[in-house]
Amino acid sequence: MSTVEVTMHIPDEHIRNVFGQYDRHIRKIERTLSVTMILRDDSLKVLGTEEQVNRAKEVLMQLTALSERGNEITEQNVDYVLSLSFTGQVQQMTELDQDIICHTISGKPIKAKTLGQKQYVDLIQEKMIVFGVGPAGTGKTYLAMAKAITAFKNDEVNRIILTRPAIEAGEKLGFLPGDLQSKVDPYLRPLYDALYEIMGAESFLRNMEKGLIEVAPLAYMRGRTLDNSYIILDEAQNTTPAQMKMFLTRIGFGSKAIITGDLSQKDLAPNTVSGLDEALKVLQKIDEIGVCHLTSQDVVRHPLVQKIVSAYDSYEEHRRRIKKNRGTEGKNPGVLA
Repeated sequence: MSTVEVTMHIPDEHIRNVFGQYDRHIRKIERTLSVTMILRDDSLKVLGTEEQVNRAKEVLMQLTALSERGNEITEQNVDYVLSLSFTGQVQQMTELDQDIICHTISGKPIKAKTLGQKQYVDLIQEKMIVFGVGPAGTGKTYLAMAKAITAFKNDEVNRIILTRPAIEAGEKLGFLPGDLQSKVDPYLRPLYDALYEIMGAESFLRNMEKGLIEVAPLAYMRGRTLDNSYIILDEAQNTTPAQMKMFLTRIGFGSKAIITGDLSQKDLAPNTVSGLDEALKVLQKIDEIGVCHLTSQDVVRHPLVQKIVSAYDSYEEHRRRIKKNRGTEGKNPGVLA
């Protein structure tokens, strides 16, 4: 195939950000798309086949646009834009970071970083109840917390209620030191961490003392009606069907509920049905309820986390295929290596 050459202009003030430290972003783009890039002053030559060059040009344009909007270009950004370039969705990157949800106490803006996250945030805005389902690192809880705190500060709700099922993941609660609150606090720690980062410890503690912010185990929700509240149920894959029904029927007037969970990380007893699994099937036809399925492409932690999630997804898919084959063939094809 014939080699073509395209020259691009990248503003001087954005070259370092787009190229990355020691040009690592550009090297990754070259390896992934099989192109060669040569920088002369602020002109970048891209060489390769026509298809490869066009794809590289789109990727570079989107990364430059991200930089121009004040973002620091990370390896995760590069990986994500590259993955979108193979699906024909790369131009949709312009839809991201246009809406800032809020800022952390240090001034860092919180916004959707992937198309999946944008769909999730949009659903939270539109629907009364939203299920955010996906692997670790996809921002399910963090983005929900940001939306809750924003609604609280804007007086859209009177209080925030954050809850989790206190499932014993390998340790018994009775053997943990302290009173009941001390025993369940470790299960709620990720919620506290997000609140501290977004609100600040002083503001959080002040509102918690007033009863305007409540962080509690799911069992504490029984028998209550929660009006004018922003309610987040985290780690919902560890609820039983009865617990999930109990939670969903607590929601009152003027309230919004976000249910997050990772179906691949259940800590329930063997053969116990997950309340999240059942709810997704039972409630799928109710218009006021939104469901967002996030994937490994939406992982915004260290790039290695995305690779780990993808590896586990492939492994689980392989196990499902073997299990299906066993059922159809009626014989044991061997132990999975």
